[in-house]
Amino acid sequence: MAKPDNRNDNVEKLQQMKENTEHNIEAAEESVAHTDMKDEQKQHIKEKNKQRVESIQGFEAEIADEMQARKNGYPDEK
Repeated sequence: MAKPDNRNDNVEKLQQMKENTEHNIEAAEESVAHTDMKDEQKQHIKEKNKQRVESIQGFEAEIADEMQARKNGYPDEK
């Protein structure tokens, strides 16, 4: 039997994922700035960071949705 969905800590989990992604962006930017690497590698990191920014925007939208659901009381999910 499947466990019931517990959404009580979703906001916190999403916030942590967002913070981890922001940290990864910063680490990647530092790596590009302070490491000798080929232009191809730098471009790959820049593209990856663009994807990370998009992920952060998604996390922010999900956080807002979850906060609204928390405020309204979670509906029974089945």
